[in-house]
Amino acid sequence: MSKRKVLVFIDWYLPGFKAGGPIRSCANLVEHLSDEFEFLIVTRNTDYTDSVPYPSIQSDTWVRREDGSSVYYFSEEKLNRKNIRNLIRGTDFDAVYLNGIYSVYFTLYPLVYLRKKSDKQVVVAVRGMLAESAIQIKKGKKQFFLRAVKVLRLFNSVVFHATTAHEEMDIVAQFGSDAKVVVAGNLAAKQNIAVNPPRIKQEGKLSLVSIARVSPEKNLLYALQLLEGIKNVEIDFDIYGPVYDENYWAECKKVIAGLPVNIRVEYAGSLESEKVAMILSKYHFLFMPTTGENFGHVILQALSAGCALLISDKTPWRNLEARRCGWDLPLEKPGYFQTALQACARLNQAEFNLLSGNAFAFAQQYLHDPKTALENRRLFRKD
Repeated sequence: MSKRKVLVFIDWYLPGFKAGGPIRSCANLVEHLSDEFEFLIVTRNTDYTDSVPYPSIQSDTWVRREDGSSVYYFSEEKLNRKNIRNLIRGTDFDAVYLNGIYSVYFTLYPLVYLRKKSDKQVVVAVRGMLAESAIQIKKGKKQFFLRAVKVLRLFNSVVFHATTAHEEMDIVAQFGSDAKVVVAGNLAAKQNIAVNPPRIKQEGKLSLVSIARVSPEKNLLYALQLLEGIKNVEIDFDIYGPVYDENYWAECKKVIAGLPVNIRVEYAGSLESEKVAMILSKYHFLFMPTTGENFGHVILQALSAGCALLISDKTPWRNLEARRCGWDLPLEKPGYFQTALQACARLNQAEFNLLSGNAFAFAQQYLHDPKTALENRRLFRKD
């Protein structure tokens, strides 16, 4: 029996990594579901924020990957409406999976040309883009866009992929109660981590890490400002991720320059996906007071590496203090974060080991839950 073919559109894909979560979500989907579905992925030939094409990858043709998927890497010169139309017309597929809402080339144009293929199932992964915190960024443009697509009825016949019940509510709020929504949680990368990586924890000393793009929604400036008021303990904070907003990064650097001597902050640049787990295993806490995450792959990766969490309450990873693996705190209460930072720094080895072990166990519970894979398989099966 032949596999159902799923044509995937996504702005950035492997071997890229700088776009973060959407790449990881799509790659994990392929990794878990390739036994049942054949994935044909259409993307750019550059990584997020880059202009240089991937080395050793041929552009503007189908490239077979080791995982069994095929990827069409569009060059900037060939990425246009006509070529997307021709690719859709010339490709054999059963279902379409669009990653995101606002992309002109990888959502809007495909939707326009798929109107004539009413027999094809079209699934749109929202990827957190309809959350109120996300809409607030470039709010005017996004509100205009959403009004326009409703008038054009571009999303009327699609199935929306929500990863949480809360995201389902965001979709209904924008597209109405008649919108067809399937809730299927994000899949994690297949991992086989048998042992929680040990690390030394001294009282009064704390190592923090952030792995995220440097942009306002990730809230790095807020994190740095929290550190300004920390006294009587030593904190090392390493920052990984591409700089998306140079003006925002300039503000961050000003705060870094004025931090007290007991706080050391270092920017370590972008980090390839395959190195994330190894890097996380060196730190005590992931420190990421984000303004909102649809899923937060790096949060799960941190837990998988036994790295405890100090994050905001704007992610699906909640009730961490009750689970004794970290804290999820309200952004409007910066004092709560500073109190938690002091408490984290004062943990001794035994106390930290307890948090780290709980984090690792929480991740294992999620990673080995078969329900999520079953939910995602239903996205592309025939009704």
